Amino acid sequence: QVQFVESGGGLAQPGGSLRLSCAAAGSIFEIYTMGWYRQGSEKQRELVATITSNGRTNYADSVKGRFTISRDNAKNTVYLQMNSLIPEDTAVYYCNGHIQSMTAPLSEYWGQGTQVTVSS
Repeated sequence: QVQFVESGGGLAQPGGSLRLSCAAAGSIFEIYTMGWYRQGSEKQRELVATITSNGRTNYADSVKGRFTISRDNAKNTVYLQMNSLIPEDTAVYYCNGHIQSMTAPLSEYWGQGTQVTVSS
């Protein structure tokens, strides 16, 4: 059994910063690509950023230069540092990972989601 536990969401003012964390727990053998997605009100879930196991990153155009994804492989944790936040960043943020566990084939897992609200 593998699960993600997210933390760090909340309310920020425009121009402010927030940092999201997501830790994977369970009988993990290896974690491959990890990422963050978001879903705003009445919108489809969209990619925010991904990071491979060797640190190669990819960002949505809308967050380039403002958000930074990173990971700590020893802690099975992925982070999203969000700076220069704008109201359009308001959404539920979900972490994602492709994980090989000890007891199951390579599968995709999702966190429970954390609300980020950017408002003055």
